[in-house]
Amino acid sequence: MVSRNITIKNSVGLHARPATFFIQKANSYKSYVWVEKDDRRVNAKSLLGVLSLGITKGMEVTLIADGPDEVEALNGLEELVETGFED
Repeated sequence: MVSRNITIKNSVGLHARPATFFIQKANSYKSYVWVEKDDRRVNAKSLLGVLSLGITKGMEVTLIADGPDEVEALNGLEELVETGFED
């Protein structure tokens, strides 16, 4: 199991469209992936779960992954966040 703190840079945070990109990326990995904010952990592969956290620009969240490609999963999701969810 690995974890990493990241800061959301997208102007609208993890809302609607950016959250969809995030979920799609998370689902491309075999590992279990979670997002944690304020001691609340949700499945990073669940749109409703991620949206329920109300993550906005500038917030710090923790990504957690556990499985065969856990490091790759965190690296890929962090890269997506760092680029502001640009394609």
